[in-house]
Amino acid sequence: MLTSLDLSGKVVTGDAMYTRRTLCESIYNAGGHYLLVVKANQPDLLDALQTLFEPVGEFSEYQRSEKRHGRTGNYQVAASRALNEYLNWPHLAQVVRIVRRWHKGGGIECIEERYLVTSLAEANAQRLYELARGHWGIENRLHWVRDVSMGEDASQVSAGSGPEVLAALRNAVISVLHLSGIWQIAAALQYNIMHIPKLISSLGLAPLL
Repeated sequence: MLTSLDLSGKVVTGDAMYTRRTLCESIYNAGGHYLLVVKANQPDLLDALQTLFEPVGEFSEYQRSEKRHGRTGNYQVAASRALNEYLNWPHLAQVVRIVRRWHKGGGIECIEERYLVTSLAEANAQRLYELARGHWGIENRLHWVRDVSMGEDASQVSAGSGPEVLAALRNAVISVLHLSGIWQIAAALQYNIMHIPKLISSLGLAPLL
């Protein structure tokens, strides 16, 4: 899919399942930049980021408060170039930590930490937060479509890499529809189910005999 897109001057954002060396290399070679979440599927990378941000250090920092769904969340963003020479990660320019704090019922404080890697060298902490925030907005809408229109939460597939593969396939279907100018996903799915030969032809595939 990436080879068919013009990534010049664009930033590709994604969750942890896309944080792969080969993908980062492909994005950069296509003229783009990446901002990707780091989780336990990259344990060494995650450990390095957590170790870096544990003490107070010299970081590019940004803070913001937002009120959504009736509650206020406080965001603290820190970015650093300290690991650029240490980590063997393609075209790494900065690492980022975003800490979100909010209170739920009973005054209980909740804390959520997210770590990211990026090839953006000139972006400050505020810009990195804005890019991440934009991704979360898209991600939330995407999850709603995958759950409501595609029944993701009702799926019985749970073993091995099955859930990740199906999530990637659902994302690919949504991306193809969006690139075709289609945004009413539920209606499009229903239409294509009723017109399988036309769908196969539109994708440039040969029907099975």
